[in-house]
Amino acid sequence: MKIYIRNMACESCKVVVKDAIEKLKLHPVKVELGEAEIKEKITDEQKEKLNSIINKVGLEVVENKGGILIEQIKKYCQEYLNNEDEIKVKISEYLTEKLNKDYNYLSNLFSDMEACTIVHYMNLIKVERAKEMILFEDHNFSEIATRLNYNNLSAFSTQFKKITGYNPTHYKKLKEKRRLAIQQLTQK
Repeated sequence: MKIYIRNMACESCKVVVKDAIEKLKLHPVKVELGEAEIKEKITDEQKEKLNSIINKVGLEVVENKGGILIEQIKKYCQEYLNNEDEIKVKISEYLTEKLNKDYNYLSNLFSDMEACTIVHYMNLIKVERAKEMILFEDHNFSEIATRLNYNNLSAFSTQFKKITGYNPTHYKKLKEKRRLAIQQLTQK
């Protein structure tokens, strides 16, 4: 049985969900971003317990179809960003292919439920990835721009400043650097 989970964005989230499932004496078959598959059928009581365990770290079991689709869109946006240099189509085509739904439908649903467009969401996760690269990796801004598939350094810097309020150089010099959790991206 598949369980859909909101706000899963990293390997740590997978570990938390897997541990929570096992704590309920259920058997996970596979845990991926946005979803977990278990051998058994989960009862409403088990689902509530799972939800209360994972809520502590900002995750949530999703039950309505719209919410499930939103989580799948987010999952595939992350996947697209992580493999963008290997994927040779636009995000709209990628989502249409992965979800077998019209992009206009996906876009409208996402905008209605998340109060931002898919493109804006992609820009937000790109900037969060850029922040991570600035803080933890040894890349110059041109390399970061290239790795995140910006047309040039200027486009990267403009987008970064538009979202963070700082240009990349100023951000790098800040004493207290602040990154956002994926869950916070669409809550502004």
